[in-house]
Parts: sequence; structure tokens; C-alpha cells
Amino acid sequence: MSRRAVSALLASALFASALVGCSTDRQPAEQAAAATPPATTPAPSATSSAPAIPAGSAPQQTFAVGVRQLKLNRDGDRPLPVTVWYPAAGRAGGKPAASARAADGSFPVVMFSHGLGGRPDDYAALLTRWAAAGFVVAAPTFPHTSRGGDRNVLDVLNQPADVSYALTEVLALDKRAGDALRGRLTTDRVAAAGHSAGGVTTIGLFTAGRDERLAAGIVFAGTALGVGTAFAGAAAPQLFVHGEADEVVQYAAGKAVYDKVPWPKAMLSLPNGDHGRALLSDGNSLEVVADTTIEFLRWTLYGDADAKERIAAASAPGNIATLDNRL
Repeated sequence: MSRRAVSALLASALFASALVGCSTDRQPAEQAAAATPPATTPAPSATSSAPAIPAGSAPQQTFAVGVRQLKLNRDGDRPLPVTVWYPAAGRAGGKPAASARAADGSFPVVMFSHGLGGRPDDYAALLTRWAAAGFVVAAPTFPHTSRGGDRNVLDVLNQPADVSYALTEVLALDKRAGDALRGRLTTDRVAAAGHSAGGVTTIGLFTAGRDERLAAGIVFAGTALGVGTAFAGAAAPQLFVHGEADEVVQYAAGKAVYDKVPWPKAMLSLPNGDHGRALLSDGNSLEVVADTTIEFLRWTLYGDADAKERIAAASAPGNIATLDNRL
């Protein structure tokens, strides 16, 4: 399929989903890509490789959370402000503290991509939990698909490169004299995650726009439309999270991409879940999603084998979700 044909299909699918979103009470971040993935190059054969992360133990404590903003711009015409949540010194709990002193230690990095019409703050309920568990979470605001932008849906195809650029800039903070995160980043332990159009972006980082620095991925309500399912490079475990009642990106579309992943993988399915409310508000579903994703990140980025064994238990409370575990 030509790039022009893919672009036309992506535009029509995203435009249709945006029209649907106008007639519901969904949050702006939930209005995103919707369609069954097009035919793509067959995925490579499955491998049994584990993440290339030395065995270790993830911190079990809960950290206070700090937050800061980075002003980035790729190529001079793609402004990319980045919100960074990170483990901070001090008492855990409460709201993230602006520019708080970073906690002692070295922490893996997670790059998060928002959905169409969204912003990083929409996902703070989830992302601050990741930071409190010992991860530095960096979330760009994309120039054309964020709330207040021109909603150029085709620009989703440029976002994997945006994330790679932002990742380079974030990792550079570890060596920057005087920076609050100097010496606090584990620069060889990085994951990517994203919701809806951000899920498309994340899949793209493991397919057409493969960034070899990434050791793992988490895809929330995503599809491969425009980026394909030709997963490439070293094995990088993937966790898919999808509501079976998703009214924007059909569950079957997300499952079809998951089935193409040739690496260790798991899919957390929410039988009553929609397109993303479990990510955007506090509640029982958020707790299950947060706990499951945290254990996955502890395993893939800290090399914590015990965390891998806890993933199934984290997904079980309240019969809110089911887990297809092929990790």
C-alpha cells in the first residue's frame, strides 16, 4: 500500500472517529485513530529473547513525585514541550511538586505519547503512579494532534520521530552540568508507551520508525494504521491494554496488532472498558491498569524477575480485566 493510500485511509479513519467523539461525552484525549489495520508486511518470526536488561530489583518504596517542563523544538518548526514526572525526595503522596529535588538513585525512562486532542496532563493519574514507582516519565505535547492544535491527523505519522528526538534530549539531562536530573537517569533502560493516536505512535517506534534504545512498549487502545506491523530490531516485550467495549478503536483492531508482535507479550483486556476512561480518572480500573503496567515496567526496565511473576496477580483484582500472558 502506497504512503498516499495509507495517508488517505488514516485521515478518513481519524476524521470519522473525531465525528463520533463529538456526539459523546468522552474526554478529548480519547478521540483518536480508529480502524482495522491495513495489510502490511508479515511480521518476523517469533523469538524467545528476554529483554537485554541485567537482572536486578526494582524499588518497592513509593516516592514523592516532582514535575518539570522542557521546551524542545525539532527541526525548528516542531515545538515539543515535554512534561517530565520523576521520583522526588521527600514524603510520598500529595500533588507533584514543581521542580522538586530528585530522589537519590538512578531511574529508567518511559516516553509517553498522548492521544488525538489530548495533552500529557490528561494522563497524570496514571503517569504520576509510574513516577512514584521509580520511573522518569517524559511526555511530549505534539504540535498538530494535541488539544488546541490544528488536529492534522496525518501528522501522527511524524510523531515516532518526535519521540525519538525528545528521548535524546531527555537522556542528555543525565550528563548536563547543574541539571536536577544529572546522574539520575538509567539511560540504557527505556520504554515507550502511548494511548490511541499515541498508541499508533508507540507501535511506530517498534516498526517503521524503530528506535533501538527502547527495551519495551505499552500500547493503550492502539492500532497500527499507517505504521504497519513489521516489528523490527531486538526483541522488546510489549504490553497491550484495550477495552473490549472500545467505541473508537475496535478491540479486534488492537488484538490484530498484538497477534503480530513476535516478541514476549501480554494483553490486558477490560471486558467493560471503553476507549480510555481507565487511564484518565481514578477508580478500580485505573488501579488494575496502573499496577499491571508498573510490574511490567519493573520487569522490563529493572530486570526484576519477581515483578514478572506478579504481573498476573496485579491484573486479577475485581475481575476487571483478563490477561493473555505470553511473556
